[in-house]
Amino acid sequence: MAQTNTITTETKGAIDILTLNRPAELNAVSPDMIAELTAYFSALHDRPTTRVVILRGNGTQFSAGAELGSDAFAAPGKGRPQRQLKMQQNYSGVIRLMRSCPQPIIGLAHGAACGAGFSFLLACDVRFAAPDARMNAAYIKIGVGGCDMGSGYLLPRLVGLSVASEFLLTGRFIKAERAKAIGLVSDIVPAEELLAKGMAFAEDMLRVSPMGLRMTKQALNTLIDAPSLDAALMMEDRQQVILLETHDHAEAVAAFRERRSPTYHDQ
Repeated sequence: MAQTNTITTETKGAIDILTLNRPAELNAVSPDMIAELTAYFSALHDRPTTRVVILRGNGTQFSAGAELGSDAFAAPGKGRPQRQLKMQQNYSGVIRLMRSCPQPIIGLAHGAACGAGFSFLLACDVRFAAPDARMNAAYIKIGVGGCDMGSGYLLPRLVGLSVASEFLLTGRFIKAERAKAIGLVSDIVPAEELLAKGMAFAEDMLRVSPMGLRMTKQALNTLIDAPSLDAALMMEDRQQVILLETHDHAEAVAAFRERRSPTYHDQ
């Protein structure tokens, strides 16, 4: 297991378990955590041996959000707007890296996931929740806008504009049952079974070809904003032609015909 000041990573084969690790601070997001998450997700782009990431929080809460009073809020004085913009871009940059990294990310929510923690969950590809999970776009509760760190882009695409507006305009909590009802989380799982659920889902992803998995995430990222059906079909056609030329496609077809599990090699 690798550990830095604010996160830990544990590798289990092709799966990374990434844990927010400031339990005494309720996993509040500090500039140090942002720097360490930036380094981790940046490195994933060139690490094909890692095929799936599970994101969770250590302790009683997933994340209480940005650590108020930390260096994330620039001190008064000359150049404050410039310093604040740079810090804001550091925080939002983690969301961009989470969406652009080729590995699917499974988010495991328990306790509170507020503000930045909520945005981390939104940037995951799939989410599961413990019964006590509750999440909100807390930004608007501290006098800034409810759209921050991707929440104004990601949440409407996950649950629709009307429901997203309900939560972004008020900062209300979305509890586990409501989150499942609106499709924000895939399932509600007892807290003690949450990691096992994430691992089982990750194992399902490992049963498909590595390159097919990576390109599917890439395609979904692009197709959600496709300007037309024709544009979407054009991208899908090209993706499929590329994948048809891989060894793993031939292996998958052979395994299907021979009624066995495939053995993949392409990264």
